[in-house]
Amino acid sequence: MTDVFLIGGGRGDDAVRASHAPFVAAVGDGPIVAVVLDEGDETDVERWSGALTLAGANEVRSLVVSKQRPPVAADFDGAAAVFVAGGWTPGYHGALVEPGTDWLPRLPFAGFSAGAAVAGEQAILGGHRIGDVAICAEEAGEDLEQLTVRPGLGLVPFAVDVHATQWGTLTRLVHAARAGAVSYGLAVDEGTVAVVRGGELVGVEGLGAAYRVNSTLQLEIVRRW
Repeated sequence: MTDVFLIGGGRGDDAVRASHAPFVAAVGDGPIVAVVLDEGDETDVERWSGALTLAGANEVRSLVVSKQRPPVAADFDGAAAVFVAGGWTPGYHGALVEPGTDWLPRLPFAGFSAGAAVAGEQAILGGHRIGDVAICAEEAGEDLEQLTVRPGLGLVPFAVDVHATQWGTLTRLVHAARAGAVSYGLAVDEGTVAVVRGGELVGVEGLGAAYRVNSTLQLEIVRRW
């Protein structure tokens, strides 16, 4: 299996360098395909290519996708790695997972925020409540009220939540595990990347921490190796 880099989000040059550089270093000099959701006027491919370049990437090819124009295998010809950007998580799921995943190459993969969330075996698309119980800030709900979990890309054998400390989504992950919506998962802070190899967490780098919640609701805080 190839390495998977789960970036918890974050803006600012320091956060970008800290969270993106381990992925870029692992890729080397080859071209990175940056997959960006078409969000109309909010689409900003320069943000993502600029972030990767800031972290040391030599060549970035941007690929704008949507549910109507999902990626295809040929989009990644000659690529050394795949980077899935952030934004509206349900939209990324609709473009990258729902149409099928035959496009997905066996290359190093990094996901930023939404891109990390859809990488899991189970993808937490959003939601800020379970029934009448608030489980995180409404602003983190991704326009969904109820916790919504769907099959993801399956690159890691657990669920992923992001902006853990900054948006309070660690509590969403805990509630999702308690409700049986996910088996277990990892929540990642902004400015931080969790590195997974062969399905196992092998490193955490950057400015913050990752938080591992297992099936018995035990919580482990994982800081930089």
